[in-house]
This record gives sequence, C-alpha cells and structure tokens, in this order.
Amino acid sequence: MIDFVFWYWWVLAFAFLILEMLTPGFFFMWLAVSGLITGLIVWLFPLVSLNIQVFIFSIFSVLAVTAWRLYGKKYPVETDQPLLNKRGAQYIGRIFSLHTPIENGQGKIKVDDSVWKVHGEDCDINTKVKVTGIRGTVFDVEKQG
Repeated sequence: MIDFVFWYWWVLAFAFLILEMLTPGFFFMWLAVSGLITGLIVWLFPLVSLNIQVFIFSIFSVLAVTAWRLYGKKYPVETDQPLLNKRGAQYIGRIFSLHTPIENGQGKIKVDDSVWKVHGEDCDINTKVKVTGIRGTVFDVEKQG
C-alpha cells in the first residue's frame, strides 16, 4: 500500500490552487484549503491510514464548498452594473418603434444594431411599444398611447 505522507496533501493543495488560477469561480480554492487541512492533520498524526485521510479530505471539501455557497447566498456580491451580462433585461421599460408589424402576437423591433422578436397585441409598423418583460430572446411589449 502507498504510504501517503503529509506533504502529498500539500502538493495536491498547491495543484488545486494552480487550477483555481486557471479557471473561474472559487471551487478549487476550497479543495486546496481541504488539502492543506488534511496535510496538517497527517503531519500532526502521521499514523492516520490512507482511507481516513481521504475521508477527512472529503468531509472538509464538502463542508468548505457548502459553507462558501451558503455564505455567497447570504452575502451576495454587490455591483454597480447588475444588468451587465443581461442584455435583454437592460431594455425593460424602454420605448421603441416596431421594425415589423405585430401580427398574430409576433413582430420585431430594432434596438441599436440588433433586431429582437416581440410578443404583444397586434400593431402596425412604426407603432411605439414599451418593453415590459423578456422570455428568453423574445420581448413582451405593450402598445404606447
């Protein structure tokens, strides 16, 4: 059987830190912390079997990732641009002219350099409509006075 010494866990933790730098998110960082803790335990208690070491690593990994996710939900990151990657949501509340008439509930509007499908009551071309919501890539619109 392979004799797993404490520094193996620290090397594994370092590898997880490298992965953390190469990938988005904070997942591998918590695995690295778990590896460091497991290595510390094995350093303090060198006779711990490999099965117990893997169990300790697994428990700490699950606890660390779960704690981070719960913390992230309780204290979400505040941003000055909450709609940055939600392009469609940026247009809710704005008024546009129809690019094609709405017939049978379907039509199109031109927004900047893009044409978006819309859903709403039937209207003629160039009618002003207000975007009230978005479902996927289709805007819900309502006719403006």
